[in-house]
Amino acid sequence: MTNNSRTQEVPSTESMGLFGRFLSVWVALAIVGGILIGQYAPAIPETLAAYEYAQVSIPVAILIWGMIFPMMVQIDFLAILGVRKQPKGLVITTTVNWLIKPFTMFAISWFFLLVVFQPFIPEALAYEYLAGAILLGAAPCTAMVFVWSYLTRGDAAYTLVQVALNDLIMLFAFAPIVVLLLGISKIPVPWDTVALSVVLYIVIPLAAGYITRISLIKRKGLEWFDQVFMPKIGSVTPVALIITLLLLFAFQGEVILANPLHIGLIAVPLIIQTVLIFLLAYYWAKSWKVPHKIAAPGAMIGASNFFELAVAAAIALFGLQSGAALATVVGVLVEVPLMLALVKYANHTRSQFADK
Repeated sequence: MTNNSRTQEVPSTESMGLFGRFLSVWVALAIVGGILIGQYAPAIPETLAAYEYAQVSIPVAILIWGMIFPMMVQIDFLAILGVRKQPKGLVITTTVNWLIKPFTMFAISWFFLLVVFQPFIPEALAYEYLAGAILLGAAPCTAMVFVWSYLTRGDAAYTLVQVALNDLIMLFAFAPIVVLLLGISKIPVPWDTVALSVVLYIVIPLAAGYITRISLIKRKGLEWFDQVFMPKIGSVTPVALIITLLLLFAFQGEVILANPLHIGLIAVPLIIQTVLIFLLAYYWAKSWKVPHKIAAPGAMIGASNFFELAVAAAIALFGLQSGAALATVVGVLVEVPLMLALVKYANHTRSQFADK
């Protein structure tokens, strides 16, 4: 996790690590590898798919917990006590993330996937892609935002407050927003299925992460937790993510080979949405005279997505072979290069803010 002293250094993408800097490359390789597995070794995904309980794939659930738990364990909910510091930044972040972003994602994705791209995407598949976009829009960033905060010389302590507050809101807001927007889209999803996804992929990892955090800090100290434990467990997320994507694309191979253009078409509304939300939050903060070190990370939280949760929910709700799952993975594919471009923009426009 980023600390205050590091914000004095010259920001560098080296802080993202090899996996973070080349995430889009790894995802692209996972697409190719997964398709090859599906075509030439179909017994592998078919065998893994056989292990399920209550329509939940046990191997996939384990992999998803591996992705999400290391992110949840770094969240310090005591940081919410800092909510009184710079309240304008929190008002902007929470309003954009929960009252604007899910609905603009729905509107933009619906317009492109079901209207503009109607000649290229079958209607049924377009609705599945829309469902994946909705899941992305309802899940603001949790982990990578610490990297974006560092790269924009953000206030690391305040970024933690923003993320912790958003995680708490996610516990209660994610399911209702998803059900509402899927309902508007006439995509039937039972409440109990969505609730199960929230319990499996938000409540359990969040509770386990918090208990693990406070227990280890009490026994070993905060320095050991940050310097030793987090680097070790942090490596679990990329491994679990890549294996999950390999498995997902092993099932998606036929769809992708038949419709390679769809990946690019799905990316269009996701890119527009990301830029729109960033600019909205960023310049709202500027108009309210919020310092750049708070405005930039706050805008990044809304612009980027908790794609691990979106992938998990898409698989749980619609299955590994669904268009919804594919759409969430396209979100992973475009996020890092796009967010790095927004980081560069935020740094370039720093002089427009009072705390330049």
